[in-house]
Amino acid sequence: MSAARPAPAASARRGSTGARLLGALAVLVALVWIFPIYWMVNSAFLPTNALRRPEPTFLPFGGTLSNFTNVFRDPGFFDAIKVSLAVTGITLAVAILFAFLGALAISRFRFRGRKSFIVTILVVQMIPAEGLFISQYHMLDTWGLVNAVLGLTIVYVAAILPFTVWMLRGFVAGVPMELEEAGMMDGLSRTGAFFRITFPLLAPGLVASGVYGFLQAWNEYTLALVVMTDPGQRTLPLWLQGLVEANKATDWGVVMAGATLISVPVIVFFLVVQKRMSAGLVSGAVKG
Repeated sequence: MSAARPAPAASARRGSTGARLLGALAVLVALVWIFPIYWMVNSAFLPTNALRRPEPTFLPFGGTLSNFTNVFRDPGFFDAIKVSLAVTGITLAVAILFAFLGALAISRFRFRGRKSFIVTILVVQMIPAEGLFISQYHMLDTWGLVNAVLGLTIVYVAAILPFTVWMLRGFVAGVPMELEEAGMMDGLSRTGAFFRITFPLLAPGLVASGVYGFLQAWNEYTLALVVMTDPGQRTLPLWLQGLVEANKATDWGVVMAGATLISVPVIVFFLVVQKRMSAGLVSGAVKG
């Protein structure tokens, strides 16, 4: 006789219980992940005496906006915003452009030195960034680009470009060339077939690479610390670090308020590109 099989209802109950357990675990992991962000925002609204109490304050009842007011009163904050926006914007545009062209070259064409180029990209990613600080600073100092937006941008592009090329290569290789060939058979030129058929399908990859480049350039600290030694040319992470004074009591409410304000552009940028990523996927599917 064959073994009795479990009743469908019992299997459904076990599956439902497992799904609930996995859901509860996911919620727990999400709470652990989001708690530091909540603590940062919560502390930004608390006065200094509340932050220094032995007992933690989990809700900012009776909070204050003075921490944010003190941040806005600091002229260094707005100078740092200008530097960070300039460096991040130029880095993002240049890195995406060159990474896109590089990914197209190694994915769509066969040329001499192609494999060596790919291996070089992998090797460059393996080099620790700290091992290049001295040579990078000497190079920028020779060119007169220390404490300059252009100098920091060059260093950022060099740091972001290898991984961005590798990331986009996967997206480009995932789009069959037969789509372009079909468009060319319908009368499109090679360039027209690429921009009308292939490029919309690559939009999610460009957005993902853009998010990576934006986060790296906006939040980077160590390279900026080496290149931007002038207090008037600090990026936002350097400005935030300057609020932690070694010889005086640190106003942690102001520090948390500054950290919260620095995080806002990252969240806004991600929300904007997330919508465009979805639009790119739909547009590519229709045009393909």
